[in-house]
Amino acid sequence: MKHIRNFCIIAHIDHGKSTLADRLLEFTNTLDKSSITSQVLDNMDLEKERGITIKSHAIQMNYVHNGTEYTLNLIDTPGHVDFSYEVSRSIAACEGALLIVDAAQGIQAQTISNLYMALEHDLVIIPVLNKIDLPSALPEEVSDDIVALLGCDRSEILRASGKTGEGIEDLLNAIVERVPAPTGSPDGPLQCLIFDSVFNPFRGIIAYFKVCNGVIRKGDLVKFVATGKEYDADEVGILKLDMVPRQEIRTGDVGYIISGIKSSKEVKVGDTITHVKGGAQEAIAGFEEVKPMVFAGVYPIEAEDFENLRASLEKLQLNDASLTFQPESSAALGFGFRCGFLGLLHMEIIQERLDREYNMSVITTVPNVSYIVHDKKGKVTEVHNPSGLPDPAFIDYIEEPYIRASVITDVAYIGPIMTLCLGKRGILVRQDYIWGNRIEIIFDMPLGEIVIDFYDKLKSVSKGYASFDYHIHDYRESKLVKLDIRLNGEPVDALSTLTHASNSEAFGRRMCEKLKELIPRHQFDIAVQAAIGAKIIARETIKAVRKDVTAKCYGGDISRKRKLLEKQKEGKKRMKQIGSVEVPQKAFLAVLKLDS
Repeated sequence: MKHIRNFCIIAHIDHGKSTLADRLLEFTNTLDKSSITSQVLDNMDLEKERGITIKSHAIQMNYVHNGTEYTLNLIDTPGHVDFSYEVSRSIAACEGALLIVDAAQGIQAQTISNLYMALEHDLVIIPVLNKIDLPSALPEEVSDDIVALLGCDRSEILRASGKTGEGIEDLLNAIVERVPAPTGSPDGPLQCLIFDSVFNPFRGIIAYFKVCNGVIRKGDLVKFVATGKEYDADEVGILKLDMVPRQEIRTGDVGYIISGIKSSKEVKVGDTITHVKGGAQEAIAGFEEVKPMVFAGVYPIEAEDFENLRASLEKLQLNDASLTFQPESSAALGFGFRCGFLGLLHMEIIQERLDREYNMSVITTVPNVSYIVHDKKGKVTEVHNPSGLPDPAFIDYIEEPYIRASVITDVAYIGPIMTLCLGKRGILVRQDYIWGNRIEIIFDMPLGEIVIDFYDKLKSVSKGYASFDYHIHDYRESKLVKLDIRLNGEPVDALSTLTHASNSEAFGRRMCEKLKELIPRHQFDIAVQAAIGAKIIARETIKAVRKDVTAKCYGGDISRKRKLLEKQKEGKKRMKQIGSVEVPQKAFLAVLKLDS
C-alpha cells in the first residue's frame, strides 16, 4: 500500500486537464508513442470536439522514483458544473489532487468550487501552473493569485506545459513525495467506493471502484449496499488503457468489477460494494441519489419513431445513469418523453448524442425546473411540467428551487453583471475582492431563470471574462403563474411555461410577437394569444394569405365586387373552423432565444 498514490486532476473547463493527463501517460510509458492521440482519456467524439470531459476516466500508471516503483492511479474528472456530483465521488476516491490553473486565464469559478470540494475531503493539493509556453501567459501574477487562494508557499507551485511536456517529471516526483499513501485495513471487512460506471454491450455494466478496506477477489459473492442486490464478481481487474484482469484487488488500489449487470439503475455512483458474508455493516458516507434539475419534453419529429426514441434513450441511460425519462403526450406534438437532466449542458449533450449515435432527430420543448406545489388541503406534489399544474383555485402556494451562484469576474464588468442577475430576480448575498482586480459576486437566484439563456448573456456582458458556478441552495415560496399560448383559442401545451407574475405580461407579449414572425401565414387569420387562466394578456394576429378575387372585375357596379369579397369571407370563416395551425419546430425553440 505504501507504494500506491491515488490522485485526481481538478480544473475549470479548458485549462488543459486532458492534455496534461496525456503527457503523464506518455512520460510513464503507459502508452507507446504509436497509440498516443490527443486527449487519450476522452473517448467520445463529442468530448474531443468541444474540448470538455463529460465522463470521468481512470487509468493506472507505473513510475520509478529513486529506484522504487510506484503505482499511480489517475482519476480524471469532468470540469463542468453539471457533473459536480461525479467530481465529488472521484475526489472521495483519492488522497491528493492536482489543481490545474491556466497561466493565461487565471483562477476561475469552477476551479474554486472543485478546490473547496477537495479540501472538504482532506486531499493534499498540488498547485500546477499549466500552459506556461503561451505568449499570453502571466505566470508571476497567476502564482500570486494561487498563493492568495491556497495560502501555500510560492516554491510549492509547479510550472508545466501539457503541450510541450515541460515540467512533467517534476509533477510526477511531487505526486510521489507529497500525496500520502492510501489508508485502510487490508484485513478488515470489504468496503469499495464506486466512483463511475460504463456500459459494455457484451459484458453489461462495469463499475469502477476504489478499495477502501479489505480485499476483493475474482468469484467473490458481493453486495451493492444502496440497491441491496447481490452478484458474483465474474471478473475484477485494474484499469490501464484497457481493462487488465487480476485475481484480487487489495486495499488502496483502484479497479473494475464485471458481474453481468444489465440495468443502469442497479449501479449508483457513490455506492459501496461489500461481501455478502462477513461484509461491512455500514456504507461509505457521502452517497446521494443524483437528482435531475432541468426537465424538458423530447418528441420524435415523425410519430412512428416513438419506439426507436424509447430504445435510444434506454441505451443512453445505460451509459449515463443521471438521465431520467418517462412517457408523456402532447396535443401539439403527439407522444414523447419528459426527460430530466442535471443542467443545460447535460441536456445539450444528450440531444447531440441522440442525433449522432442513434440518428434520432427530436423536437425539445422549453426546459423547465421542478416546482413544489402546496394545495389548500395540505397535500404536497412535485411538478416537472407546466401542464401538470393543478387548478389555480386549489393551489395555496408554489415553491421553486433557488441556487447559490458564484460569479468571478473583472471589476470592470460588475455593473452589467449586477444588472443581469438582478433582472433575473437575483438577490445579492455578498461580494468579495479575491485579489487584484478580480471579484467574486455571490447571488441567490431562481434556477428557473437561469435554465434558458443566462450563461450566454453572462458571457456576452462580460466579454467572456466572467466564470459561473452554482449549487442548489433551497426551495422558496414564489408567486408563479402558468402562461398559456393559444392559437385560434386552442392552447398549445408544448409552449406553456411557468413564469413569475411580475414579468408574465412582458414575457407573454414577447412570445406572441415572436410567434407571429415564426408561424407561416395560412389561408385564414390566426389569433395568437397569451393567457393566464381565463385572462388574455397579449394578442397578435397572423393575417391570412388572400387571393385577389376582384381582379377579374374591371369596371361595373361595386355590388359585384362586394358580393365576391363576402363570398371569400364566408369561405375563410368555414376554413378557420376546420383548419389546423401548423407550428414549425423553430417556434418551440423561440422561447429560448426571446431576447436575441
